[in-house]
Amino acid sequence: MTRLVHCRKYNEELEGLERPPLPGAAGKDIFENVSKKAWLEWQNLQTMLINEKHLSLIDPEARAYLGDQMAKFLSNEDVDRADGYVPTDSDD
Repeated sequence: MTRLVHCRKYNEELEGLERPPLPGAAGKDIFENVSKKAWLEWQNLQTMLINEKHLSLIDPEARAYLGDQMAKFLSNEDVDRADGYVPTDSDD
């Protein structure tokens, strides 16, 4: 049976994640308040940011930056985009 959550990003009931995606309180919050759809969209954006901005995940500043962008994205706030990136219809 599919688990539903009231998604913070989309403000509607959507399919939830199967397990917390991160350890600790942050993972529990995402598990309880973010849909699978929103999490997958975040993962795509995160990958784009890492690649286009040449971020190193061993750099604490890069990890902090991604954490900040994740919180903004999942709360439906404005987030950074890759320089020069223009979304297509398939990105919606």
